[in-house]
Amino acid sequence: MLKLGLTGGIGAGKSEVSRILSSYGAVLIDSDRIAREVVEPGTPGLAAVVEEFGPEVLTSDGTLDRPGLGAIVFGDPERLRALNAIVHPLVRDRSAELEAAAGSDAVVVHDVPLLTENGLAPLYDVVVVVDASPETQLDRLVRLRGMAEDEARARMAAQATRAERLAVADVVIDNDGPLEALEPQVRTVWTELVERAAGS
Repeated sequence: MLKLGLTGGIGAGKSEVSRILSSYGAVLIDSDRIAREVVEPGTPGLAAVVEEFGPEVLTSDGTLDRPGLGAIVFGDPERLRALNAIVHPLVRDRSAELEAAAGSDAVVVHDVPLLTENGLAPLYDVVVVVDASPETQLDRLVRLRGMAEDEARARMAAQATRAERLAVADVVIDNDGPLEALEPQVRTVWTELVERAAGS
């Protein structure tokens, strides 16, 4: 098994890279998706979030009000730490379960947005960083995701810097250009990963 940590700043295109790797046969473990699952209605995770932040973080149907919670924790490092202390251990445990279920010859891709911020690089055999300039990230967030520019800048500022991400990278995929330039790069990386997994 080859364990790959995939990361990149918001708007860099990490999700597209993970989608391409999955299409090639990688086992994808998506931390964002798991983070949503562990706070679904009825879970101990959601109960812990409500205990910490109060019932106002729930919508009328009992699901987590993500925008409301985001408004509380973004820009308040102490509240963000409190949320992470609840969610991160749950995500870590579920990720370990999914990894254990993968085959011994699998290439397991852990899609981890905050890999750099949380010092997780040593957990993986290979760290792949999807890189784009801050200008490109901002353009995608505003133009493609419809974010307000100030919100997009705040989200970017809450993450590691480009230099910090590149410092932990074993492999860098440049996604500053058009989408059609991305897949050939990912295909090359995949070929190398498969060869490495076969030799490990």
